[in-house]
Amino acid sequence: MGEIKKLWYVVRAISGKEKKVKEYLELEISRMKLDAYIGQVLIPTEKVFQMRNGKKVSKEKAYLPGYVLVEAALVGEVSHVIKGIPNVIGFLGAEKGGEPVPMRLSEVNRILGKVDELSETEEEMKIPFVVGESVKVVDGPFNNFSGTIEEINEEKKKLKVMVKIFGRKNLLELSYLQVEKEV
Repeated sequence: MGEIKKLWYVVRAISGKEKKVKEYLELEISRMKLDAYIGQVLIPTEKVFQMRNGKKVSKEKAYLPGYVLVEAALVGEVSHVIKGIPNVIGFLGAEKGGEPVPMRLSEVNRILGKVDELSETEEEMKIPFVVGESVKVVDGPFNNFSGTIEEINEEKKKLKVMVKIFGRKNLLELSYLQVEKEV
């Protein structure tokens, strides 16, 4: 028998349940011996840094929440097995109830490349702030104070924030990780 051609599909899952979907799917694959038809199951993630008790903590976060990538050959019952997994909404496809549409190779490579790139350049951080934005200090002696961003230093990953303390405005220099956007 020849090699079974597997394509990449996007499975919609309940947001926040992607890991459970992946676990259930892998259990089902081994239980029903479907490894010839289903290859990899991936959750595209990125590393996010936060400050917790004065320490820099990295956390994995799905950068496509609600989606799980599955490399599979949808023959026979394979698609029904995938749809039957708890927390799975269905396949991402052209029309509701229609046939699942495989991803284009360029999309797959872009996402897989992005996943690799994100895990390699974990120290690289996007500039999540803009001048004039309101932020709340979450770490340091000025914890829980709110202020406005006056200046951004990308190289040092620092912000100059104007904070009102006891009725007077003060300019603080804080790291990206010491503040979060005010909602």
